[in-house]
Amino acid sequence: MKLSDFDYNLPEELIAQYPSDNRDESRLLVLDKKSGKIEHTVFKDIINYLSPSDLLVLNNTLVFPARLIGRKKKTGGKVEVFLLKEISQNRWEIIPHSAFRNQNSVDVVFGDGELECKLSGNEAIFECNGDIYKKLEKYGKVPLPPYIKRNPPIPPFRKGGQEGFDRERYQTVYAENRGAVAAPTAGLHFTKELLSDIKKYGVETAKVTLHVGYGTFKPVKAENIKEHKIEPEYYEIKESEAIKINNAVKSGKRIVAVGTTTVRTLESVVPVHKFYVVGEESLFFKTQSGYTDLFIYNGFNFKITNALLTNFHLPKSTLLMLVCAFAGRDMVLYAYNEAIKEGYRFYSYGDAMLII
Repeated sequence: MKLSDFDYNLPEELIAQYPSDNRDESRLLVLDKKSGKIEHTVFKDIINYLSPSDLLVLNNTLVFPARLIGRKKKTGGKVEVFLLKEISQNRWEIIPHSAFRNQNSVDVVFGDGELECKLSGNEAIFECNGDIYKKLEKYGKVPLPPYIKRNPPIPPFRKGGQEGFDRERYQTVYAENRGAVAAPTAGLHFTKELLSDIKKYGVETAKVTLHVGYGTFKPVKAENIKEHKIEPEYYEIKESEAIKINNAVKSGKRIVAVGTTTVRTLESVVPVHKFYVVGEESLFFKTQSGYTDLFIYNGFNFKITNALLTNFHLPKSTLLMLVCAFAGRDMVLYAYNEAIKEGYRFYSYGDAMLII
């Protein structure tokens, strides 16, 4: 399929600049992919579309403050550094900065000088004694997507100002595994209370980790989408969670994936052979970690995922392509069109869609 097949027009005013006042009061569009039926409800009513026999799979990655604003040590000029991942101690991969292409290296200082780094190409080497993440918590900012443009910012904010607000809301309530530079946004709608109600209802939950990186959002430029490559992202499945997923698959439970990153994790670790043999049990999954560059588009054979909870994604994005592969391009774009007509809010801080 062509890149242009995944385009659509979105009014700018529907790009959410802030989340809903309460996480679980976002709107929820429910799409039955077999019948094409669409229902409109609020997110906290998602429990009405779940069954006690379901397994709800969450991505528990935790977003760290990956955006740093500093100044050149020599000239005092402003510098923005966006961290991607730690390569080794105090050495990080960054989004290459066009301003430094013709320079060998640039020394940058942050805040009161407690944190410094040398920028060279797509790397930043920090001078830091102790835990660098503590310094990032102090000097780093929430790495919000570029389409969130608040000028001027809209008050009021919760305690902690705008930065504190985003540190709370651009993070799932179950985040625990640090390493993402972007939130798995489908999970932003859950509250601890709603998850507790879902558990009481009988729905089991499992957690996987995929550290969302820049590669997930890297623009697709090739008209032939098969030519696009996704940058590898780290994933991990612990033994306790693998057992839950295995048991659910073997007993025929519906696997409900929360977010495209969860789908990519689940579908990445399905082995070529049907079973892993562990002792006397035959398992679909085993405890494992690694990197995945799985790009899911039309024609992909979903082996584990049965239902998908997701936000509304950017045109021509790999995320939209994944959703179209899951439910069919025409049906998904029809649902998007209906969401636009109904005034749904789009992208990271926007509303959600459940595909069943």
